[in-house]
Amino acid sequence: MERYEVAIIGAGMSGLAAGIRLAHFGKKVCIFERHYAPGGLNSFYSKEGRKYDVGLHAMTNFVKPGVKGTPLGKILRQLRISREELDLSEQVGSRIAFTDADLRFSNDFELLESEVERVFPREIDGFRGLAAEIRSYPDAKLDAPYLSARSVVRNWINDSLLEDMLFCPLMYYGSSTEDDMDFSQFVVMFRSIFLEGFARPLDGIRKMIRLLLDRYRKAGGIRRMNTGISKLETSDGRISRLILDDGKEVEAEIVISSAGLPETYRLIEGFENESAEDLEGKLSFTETISIFERQPADFGWGDDTIVFFNQGSEFEYRNSRETVDLRSGVICIPNNFEYGERSLDEGIVRVTCLANYDQWIGYEEDEYLNEKVRWNERIWQSASQFMPPSSLEYEKERIAWDMFTPKTVERYTWHARGAIYGSPSKMKDGTTEFDNLFVCGTDQGYLGIVGSMLSGIAMANQHVLRA
Repeated sequence: MERYEVAIIGAGMSGLAAGIRLAHFGKKVCIFERHYAPGGLNSFYSKEGRKYDVGLHAMTNFVKPGVKGTPLGKILRQLRISREELDLSEQVGSRIAFTDADLRFSNDFELLESEVERVFPREIDGFRGLAAEIRSYPDAKLDAPYLSARSVVRNWINDSLLEDMLFCPLMYYGSSTEDDMDFSQFVVMFRSIFLEGFARPLDGIRKMIRLLLDRYRKAGGIRRMNTGISKLETSDGRISRLILDDGKEVEAEIVISSAGLPETYRLIEGFENESAEDLEGKLSFTETISIFERQPADFGWGDDTIVFFNQGSEFEYRNSRETVDLRSGVICIPNNFEYGERSLDEGIVRVTCLANYDQWIGYEEDEYLNEKVRWNERIWQSASQFMPPSSLEYEKERIAWDMFTPKTVERYTWHARGAIYGSPSKMKDGTTEFDNLFVCGTDQGYLGIVGSMLSGIAMANQHVLRA
């Protein structure tokens, strides 16, 4: 029987980061991944000879070289990766675009501050007060109870439109809770998006995955792809054995799961957790990816990297009542980062919207494919209201497209109901009812590329290396 010091379930960003950290310290660690490709929620695939990124729009938490005490600096140091290896390019600039107001922001927080003062002059003092509270908030309050971010923000912001505009990017990039967030998560996302910022490697998520796999391999870590865990057996309050999909058995002193909290509980043989279904997330997305021969800048769209849009003045972030909620979403233009003399070979526009899992999962295969075609066009039409007028002409030049749905997310990540951000109940300290079973990643509570890696590092440090 195979025996390891640490078994990690899932080769996503958090699982890979945990594996690298442990392998660096000589632990015999193996990552088990049911899928054929690493990356989890942030990966890529090939279709008709063209590679499509999924998950990554941009890396958040970008800071300039030399800035100390930041999440990006911490993961680089602890994973032994240099900034030069990441080859990050900063965003050109982004927007929060509602029908009644528009706020620009960049990796310089002063731009957003000046925009708030321009559009909401009566709210600028409150906005500065909120930013000061966020800056002073403790970095790691793992035992903090849930606190409504809406209630805290309303202590500082009186205008409901500004409130919704601040929540829109943070929710789309990291909230598993409908219409609100835990304040500690709000702090993490506000810092990562507004106080720090967006950047991207020219090659997208492939660059990140190659780096992590290289570090893990060189450190001596073992990786088992196409090898899922079908069952976790227990004895005396501990995980005693892992049963693989092919029936083989594995033993490990410690198990770290990035599969998600309810998904992990369902693997445990004989464990009756009546709340497992209640722990499932309710929020899933669909995304269209359009490919063009020419760059978006050729059609007058070179100033926006990411646009968070919303029709009307009220923003609703909840499980979509329709197959796709066209009222809001995220437009990402990977071409519009500061690549210098380099550029992407083709134009790419990605549009993400909230979607209804139950409707997508209920379609038969032919109907499912037809619905993807129909909603691809409808999503573009909705998003075009927040694009330059030439966007409709640009659409005619599309040479390829693809679309993922909640059904796709569930199939390739195993997240119940295609919930991209997992359960609304987070295990901030990573512990479970079993002494040697810990969770990292989405359901531990750190989100985004940097957040996921930080989660894996933190759980490895806290529950393995320090122990």
